[in-house]
Amino acid sequence: MTFDELFAAVTGSSGRFAHRDHVHLTWLAIGAVGPQAAVDLVSEGIQRTARYAGQPRKYHVTMSRAWVELIAARMSQADATFDDFVARHPEVLDKRLLNTLYRPGTLATEAARTGWVPPDL
Repeated sequence: MTFDELFAAVTGSSGRFAHRDHVHLTWLAIGAVGPQAAVDLVSEGIQRTARYAGQPRKYHVTMSRAWVELIAARMSQADATFDDFVARHPEVLDKRLLNTLYRPGTLATEAARTGWVPPDL
């Protein structure tokens, strides 16, 4: 499955890509290719999308990988659908969830934006 296919599956005709859509795309990617490959699939797709939108600096390496890992850690066989997953783990819809793993200053660094920085909380 490609990023473009995943993107189309979650945005439909709206083309809108809000936080819930990002989480949904990531959930689908992990289910399709596994957590390790999903890091690359999601990261490369978001990076390409940011470049296409003329905002390449908007892509953040640490945030992208951390979200894949957070979602993968919560996934289970009980989550037959994305709605099941969200019902069991509503915290993933909170954009501030990474603040439970990272100090805000850490995520604001250039090192975190351009490379992987492990959680510091």
